[in-house]
Amino acid sequence: MTYSLTKNLPKEELFSLTNQMRRAAVSIPSNIAEGYGRNSAKEYLQFLAIAKGSLCELETQFLLCVHINYMTEQEIQPILDLLTEIGKMLMSIMKKIKNTAA
Repeated sequence: MTYSLTKNLPKEELFSLTNQMRRAAVSIPSNIAEGYGRNSAKEYLQFLAIAKGSLCELETQFLLCVHINYMTEQEIQPILDLLTEIGKMLMSIMKKIKNTAA
């Protein structure tokens, strides 16, 4: 969804906002996967926290796009809903790992 929506950003944003948003979108699943492949719950939690940070970053960037009139609230609502859902899943996994490790 991020790649589709950022295709419509102005060309002068290609190497700034567009690139940053795409990197944040890729960072979320990449950090989840990397953390899962680590040897400890502590490391997994660290990478899940990084993924959560990237998720918050991406959400902020979409809201910024609305604020500067690059996108509409209606355009970004589906991805905001998805980011909220993913955020809840991340928090659930993090809580489960913390409870298991305790």
